[in-house]
Amino acid sequence: MSNSTDLLNGGLELLVNGMGTVFVFLVVLIFSTKAMSAIVAKFPDNEAAAPKKPAVNVQNSDLQEIAAVAAAVQAYKSRT
Repeated sequence: MSNSTDLLNGGLELLVNGMGTVFVFLVVLIFSTKAMSAIVAKFPDNEAAAPKKPAVNVQNSDLQEIAAVAAAVQAYKSRT
């Protein structure tokens, strides 16, 4: 009887230690994530200063793509 009680006490102690460690780790993770977000929010956003690419005429490219898809569909239909 004493042996099973010792095993249960050891298991309970291991359970409490493990769950406590995980809980503390998650709390530290939450606070560190919030702190990093606050620090990053203080810096300006540099993406707005990036030069914009000139507009490309995509109409010709779209027409070529549509023609290729139509040819592929036609080839598939003629095969069956």
